[in-house]
Amino acid sequence: MCLILEIAVFNIDAAIAATEAGADRLELCENPQDGGTTPSYGFMKTVKELVSIPVFPIIRPHGGDFLYSEASFRVMQKDIALAKDLGFEGVVLGLLKSDGSIDIVRTAQLVQQAYPMEVTFHRAFDRALNPLEALESIIQTGCSRILTSGQQPNAFDAKELIQQLVQQASDRIIIMPGSGVRANNIQALANFTGAQELHSSARKLVPSSMEFQVVSMQESLQNCLVDPDEIQQMKHQLA
Repeated sequence: MCLILEIAVFNIDAAIAATEAGADRLELCENPQDGGTTPSYGFMKTVKELVSIPVFPIIRPHGGDFLYSEASFRVMQKDIALAKDLGFEGVVLGLLKSDGSIDIVRTAQLVQQAYPMEVTFHRAFDRALNPLEALESIIQTGCSRILTSGQQPNAFDAKELIQQLVQQASDRIIIMPGSGVRANNIQALANFTGAQELHSSARKLVPSSMEFQVVSMQESLQNCLVDPDEIQQMKHQLA
């Protein structure tokens, strides 16, 4: 059975390239320096026009932590409504309380609003107080999957915890490892953990094509794209 490869993309060029390289699904984000925030309307609309595979926009109104004010929660509700109106297959979100527990009530409200779209609980999970208890809390909310690096910067370094999460989930929710997942470790990670879906950014920083630059600004202008060869190699490893 072929496993599913989700690719995180941060602009329209990366979305098109990842699709052409064979990604099974896209996580749509902006602002990679913040770990991904909600994409703009124009970005989302254009992706729906140009991409045929399933796409899940992230619903994250700001970078930093995953503790949201009531005003930010209202923004999330409106962004979910927009994603639904545009016909996306799912959204990606995550809410915590200040004590590190899962914000079950408000997450469940967003899951209900998003239906029939799927909801992935993102790496806010990796900032939760107790990952095994957090897993049960997220299942209560009705989310379809959890994106996690096992509370480590690199998912492969947390393969034992991810394996434990997959086993505890027991088909009640999908556990999708992500962060540091590349062609040189994706097959071993899938084999060890038993995960059926895996997540990677396959990130590639490309220098600006600008011929003229103001040297005194001391800027390194780069575009955050994807490496098509890396995606193809990961797909080959998972086949």
